[in-house]
Amino acid sequence: MARVLLFGRLSDLAGWREREVDAVTTLDALRAFLTSEDADLGAALAGPGVQVALDQAIVRGDAALGPRAEVAFLPPMSGG
Repeated sequence: MARVLLFGRLSDLAGWREREVDAVTTLDALRAFLTSEDADLGAALAGPGVQVALDQAIVRGDAALGPRAEVAFLPPMSGG
């Protein structure tokens, strides 16, 4: 089971900030699952600048999810 966190406009778009998701073993499978539930959220997650933190470490590409993984999707940051 993965604990999924959405921040900023991603949580606004989805209508939730945190939830548990069963039966996903990789980040790619998690993205596919979330996209199957909400195509607009899936498009936003695949958008430029969105980063993923797996157990509080930024990862790129696919990665295996442990049994109690925490996955945070972070929207693009702005500022300067």
